[in-house]
Amino acid sequence: MSSDLYGPLAFLIGKWDSVEDNGENRAPDPDRKVENTKFRQEMEFIPIGDVNNHEQKLYGLRYSTVAWEEGDDEPFHEEVGYWLWDAENQQVMKSFIVPRGISVNAGGTTTFDSRKFKVQAAVGSETYGVCSNKFLNEEFKTMNYEIEIGRLDENTFSYDEDTQIKIKGQTEIFHHTEKNVMKRVL
Repeated sequence: MSSDLYGPLAFLIGKWDSVEDNGENRAPDPDRKVENTKFRQEMEFIPIGDVNNHEQKLYGLRYSTVAWEEGDDEPFHEEVGYWLWDAENQQVMKSFIVPRGISVNAGGTTTFDSRKFKVQAAVGSETYGVCSNKFLNEEFKTMNYEIEIGRLDENTFSYDEDTQIKIKGQTEIFHHTEKNVMKRVL
């Protein structure tokens, strides 16, 4: 199957590793304050072909990522899901779950040959939204999620992610941010 069918996602097909422990993670610490850490990461994007949804035809990549904080052997973060391309509507989508009891269906508009694209999801949206377990909804409610992917060269991409969280007892939205540069390994 031609990778051309995957639009701007075609570039991602393969396995990727971060450049050492250069990922940057800003997250709530155990006291609900700010913790900044460095991390390393592995990602994999596997083509699954076309996904027919009645009249809608999508092309999908099965996606997974695992991340380890600097110096740790046990991962602190995992995601599994799908990246999807809808050529007719020029929509790119990321649908994924995190094993903390949260699922996200994010989407955005882009072009077939775009070297940079962004997807977004908001709590309460009927299309691109966020759903959390009861604890997270009450204590760390995700209000908005967005990630921007940028192709730097044929074997490198970067991403910049912002998960906006309403933490119980705090008036300001917490920006849980993550960014990294990924290199193709396969």
